[in-house]
Amino acid sequence: MGFIKEPKGVDLIIQSKPLTDKERKEISKYIADYKARNKKKLSSKANTKQPA
Repeated sequence: MGFIKEPKGVDLIIQSKPLTDKERKEISKYIADYKARNKKKLSSKANTKQPA
């Protein structure tokens, strides 16, 4: 896989708008909930592995 060359006159840099405090809190809450749900799934899988 190589580098992508920018064509002349085209700028591939993308700049998103800044998040509001409300959006930032919603995203943080979602990430925390996601990690809490998946932590339970991962810990139960770890306990069921058979020794090699």
